[in-house]
Amino acid sequence: MRKQKQAPILENVLIEDYAAEGKSLARVDGKVIFVEGAVPGDVVDIQLQKNKADWAEGFVKKFHTYSAIRVKPFCSHFGVCGGCQWQMLPYEQQMAYKHKQVVDNLTRIAKIALPEIPPILGASETEGYRNKVEYTFATERYIPFEEFKAMKAAGEAPKKSPGSGGFHARGFFEKVVEIDKCYLQAEPTNEIRKTVVNFAIENDMPFYNIKQHQGWIRNMFVRNTTKGEWMVNLILGYDGKEKREQLLNLLLEKFPQITTLLYTINEKRNDSMQDLVPQVFSGNGYITEMLENFAFKISPKSFFQTNSKQAEKLYQVTRDFAELTGKEVVYDLYCGTGSIGIFCSEKAKKIIGVEVVAEAIEDAKENASMNNLTDTAFFAGDVIDICNDAFFDAHGKADVIITDPPRAGMHEKLVRKLLEMEAPLIVYVSCNPATQARDLGLLSEKYTVTKIQPVDMFPHTLHIENVVQLKLTSTLK
Repeated sequence: MRKQKQAPILENVLIEDYAAEGKSLARVDGKVIFVEGAVPGDVVDIQLQKNKADWAEGFVKKFHTYSAIRVKPFCSHFGVCGGCQWQMLPYEQQMAYKHKQVVDNLTRIAKIALPEIPPILGASETEGYRNKVEYTFATERYIPFEEFKAMKAAGEAPKKSPGSGGFHARGFFEKVVEIDKCYLQAEPTNEIRKTVVNFAIENDMPFYNIKQHQGWIRNMFVRNTTKGEWMVNLILGYDGKEKREQLLNLLLEKFPQITTLLYTINEKRNDSMQDLVPQVFSGNGYITEMLENFAFKISPKSFFQTNSKQAEKLYQVTRDFAELTGKEVVYDLYCGTGSIGIFCSEKAKKIIGVEVVAEAIEDAKENASMNNLTDTAFFAGDVIDICNDAFFDAHGKADVIITDPPRAGMHEKLVRKLLEMEAPLIVYVSCNPATQARDLGLLSEKYTVTKIQPVDMFPHTLHIENVVQLKLTSTLK
């Protein structure tokens, strides 16, 4: 068998700039090198993983000197848990790089005329900002490299654990990073997780083994609101009624903050929740969030922006970009549970929401009713199929279209549908500026980008939201 060639190592390389998606870049002999785990100003050795003619990818093998812009991460799990990739950067620097990401994507991919892109709207709270966290329980604990190296040097074998609770280890579907304290959601989220772990260990209840598809304690969703309401949904591999009731009663006794407690039995091999039915153990089965003066019901399977305070800023920008006067028919595409349309409803004549997920449309209708809105209508199905001439005749031609697609962006058929609809104004909300830029390039056939505003929803991560206003070019002449 031919011996595999060792990938080359580049030594003493200066990291020059930030690229995108968490990678920084360096240049060696004219070749661009994309590097994980480094920031501009670091001097490192790079272990290459991909090596093409004019570019390469790699990771840091050794640090020689650290960048002056680095700060000490506040979380002990940083670098092991993949949840926060940028804790080593001050928040102001994170926002600068995210702004650069938006500018680079929109200029290089869209290749269209753009207005000035203002500074990103940052978060006032950079810890405890998430209103939803999913924990995983598993038999396999991920052992960080430094810990493994220390055990190997001491001649110790990894200790077998009955199970751990935390987050999926990056690149290891069966292993969990055991978390002591996660800073992304307010307490008592960590204490709730530890209570579940300790109960399972003390009562000899098996943690889930995804390889063998065996085990009792599997996942847990913890959700909260700015009003102080808490929801816990415990996912079990099988019922085990006696122990289940003991654990759920323990959670209610120990954490009076929990306003609704649910459990879900998942006997499938995957973790998808959409085809499962959560069972209410205590409370009404949902929590309620307020954005400005609008109330939103959040049920166990509802999609809701995971940073409530920044969601309010995002929706305010969207509403401002819509330039509503009270006379407009607004089409809210990919409307989810109706949050953006409802947020804009006071300044619109009518809101028409379209969403492919039927359960989300039911939530949207309930949210509209909860806010006493009568000039709203929500429809389940594909936008391309629903938005035909008969639909427009029934509900009115769109004056404003708001579109908030998933990370993959809009299907080209939908872009063609928007060009056909010729609404005077489009507001495009995106969680992926790269696919947004691609779609803007296609929309430029009839539309001009008139305003842009990035919003940071997730401090310490790579993710960025961006809102773009487009106007029909023919109306600007």
